[in-house]
Amino acid sequence: MTISFDGKVCVVTGAGNGLGRCHALALAERGAKVVVNDLGGARDGTGASSEAADTVVDEIIKNGGEAFSHGANVTNYEEVVDMIKQTMKRWGRIDVLINNAGILRDKSFSKMELSDFKLVLDVHLMGSVNCTKAVWDIMKEQNYGRIVMTTSSSGLYGNFGQTNYGAAKMGLIGFMNTLVLEGGKYNIHVNALSPTANTRMTEDLLPAPMLDLMTAESVTAGALTLCHDNAPNRTILCCGAGGYAKASIYETDGIFISKKEQTPENVIENWEALTDPTNHKALEAGGKQTEKFIMKAMSALQN
Repeated sequence: MTISFDGKVCVVTGAGNGLGRCHALALAERGAKVVVNDLGGARDGTGASSEAADTVVDEIIKNGGEAFSHGANVTNYEEVVDMIKQTMKRWGRIDVLINNAGILRDKSFSKMELSDFKLVLDVHLMGSVNCTKAVWDIMKEQNYGRIVMTTSSSGLYGNFGQTNYGAAKMGLIGFMNTLVLEGGKYNIHVNALSPTANTRMTEDLLPAPMLDLMTAESVTAGALTLCHDNAPNRTILCCGAGGYAKASIYETDGIFISKKEQTPENVIENWEALTDPTNHKALEAGGKQTEKFIMKAMSALQN
């Protein structure tokens, strides 16, 4: 099986450097027309420059591809809409959106300014919301869309000094889960990439020998897996240093406690059964949890 993006129009945010750059180049190499979005700021989100995005565009065109750059700040919906309008005017459709733009402002929670917390949420979470909102109705109308969120192990599992980043990255999973339900009948697949790579976002975190293993290309292989014609749906794909894994949120089968016995003491007393992972499941929608609990209650009452 060969994955091709011939004729596809792809928007990649934060594509001037690092993973976004690698995603954009790989899509173009496989036939996609690419919008290279990048504000061109520093790792902490300060500053702006079109130089990095323009360099990526030049490389794509030099290799025979089609691309243009746009410096929309993903936190500014009007700028995002302008980017999408320009894309539609030029190419008439949008098939793939990779929400990759991000910044870091790491500090322990006690030392973190709320303004830094909010800005990281705005870029990662609201930036992805803005870009997705701008393409959503286009994808619905054309009955085709592939959207990739960029989450993180910091959101899925936590990481010291990254309460802002972790909250934003986990928020993207909730966003993805609900979009999957709303976009299913329109052939819109929404997935999440959880990467680890040697980029300017991670260069200070690990020693050089380890960083050498963590190529952007190894992550891009996962990104393209999540946005081609036969891509999965509602998948969290973890990638890094040549390793690939799927992350899932499971819920234990749980227990039922009768109405008169519903006290914290009885919850604690039944903790072992409540947390028993036997028969755990990954639920497909929030209502499935309610359905499970109601069925347990009805079964217990009938007995």
